[in-house]
Amino acid sequence: MEGQTEEKKKMKILCLHGFRTSGSFLQKQISKWDPSIFSHFHLDFPDGIFPAGGKSEIEGIFPPPYFEWFQFDKDFTEYTNLEECISYLCEYITNKGPFDGLLGFSQGATLSALLLGYQAQGKVLKEHPPMKVLVSISGSKFRDPKICEVAYKDKIKVKSVHFIGAKDWLKLPSEELATAFENPLIINHPQGHTVPRLDEKATEQIKSWILQCNNNSLTVEADINKKLDQVVVENGETKKEEDHHQNNKEAAVDVDCIIINNIQVEISE
Repeated sequence: MEGQTEEKKKMKILCLHGFRTSGSFLQKQISKWDPSIFSHFHLDFPDGIFPAGGKSEIEGIFPPPYFEWFQFDKDFTEYTNLEECISYLCEYITNKGPFDGLLGFSQGATLSALLLGYQAQGKVLKEHPPMKVLVSISGSKFRDPKICEVAYKDKIKVKSVHFIGAKDWLKLPSEELATAFENPLIINHPQGHTVPRLDEKATEQIKSWILQCNNNSLTVEADINKKLDQVVVENGETKKEEDHHQNNKEAAVDVDCIIINNIQVEISE
């Protein structure tokens, strides 16, 4: 029973891989990080909706099959199958969730940020609890003005960490993406377009970020428990039973937020 309780407390994170790779490859990329970083999460690594439409950069490094989430032109201003991809992911999140946040690399990070921006604006996932966490590695914004007007209209109020490489060809776009979020944590590294190996400083930064998320969650949980345990008295008498049930119902809405904020990660072998 205790193990089941601990499992329920783990934050469920959807992990979206890069262009023409796979969920299994992203799982391998992330495994180079200190395992203790993931002790607070349960990670889900789906494959992209479309088979790779061309050569993959990881051929000979990691076995196929390879996938992509959508297609795009050389200027990254026109996209093919993006709406189909978004619909697929929203259905996946609804059926497999609820999810508490997203982690993505490259195309997966770009897509993750888009989903969070769209959800914040009420465009997608209206019935799904608001997601609260983003781990972005080499992400970028979409460049279509019609998309930008919605997804990045306001600062996205999600706790986010952005890994940005000094030699990454998406360095500037990654920095721009970080500005779309409220109080982002930026972790710079000297590498290129890759999931970086983390030095001791970066490892401590991400651990501290996770701890902060957990502390925020515990504070909210304590407040909600106090509300649920409180005996409501009005003019020296307990309020009507239906009023008490209504208070519990309102508090239960906040409880959903507690579940969302409980940060935890687990990588399957």
